[in-house]
Amino acid sequence: MTDPVVVCPSCGTKNRLPVSSHGLPRCANCATDLPWLVNAGDQDFDAAVATKALVIVDLWATWCPPCRMIAPILESLSKELAGQLKVVKVDVDHSPVIAQRYEARSIPMLLIIDDGKVVDTVVGALPKTALRKRVDAALAARV
Repeated sequence: MTDPVVVCPSCGTKNRLPVSSHGLPRCANCATDLPWLVNAGDQDFDAAVATKALVIVDLWATWCPPCRMIAPILESLSKELAGQLKVVKVDVDHSPVIAQRYEARSIPMLLIIDDGKVVDTVVGALPKTALRKRVDAALAARV
């Protein structure tokens, strides 16, 4: 799978986003923090969540209407919290190992992960304000 491309919100430069990186993605031209939203699966999941940023894992499926409802919210949060948050989307139909690891019986299921540990779990589609409060609480609790 090739790395996704994102346009810098400041200067418009196209940048490749790494699926895995311990550092935070910044624009190659102007060094602005980039929104970090990537897809991962069974093979690259562990590398994708191994980062110093707070991570939201979205366990979803294409046939799930609430999953499609929350997708634009997660995209928006990745832009608003660029430099602090990474969103990792995992299609449970194509990644049964990850779905089983986190016992994803209902989707969407969001895992908020800090330093490799799940610090919060959300099952179902929350409104943006409610999800933002959960993310802000996780960011505030970071050491």
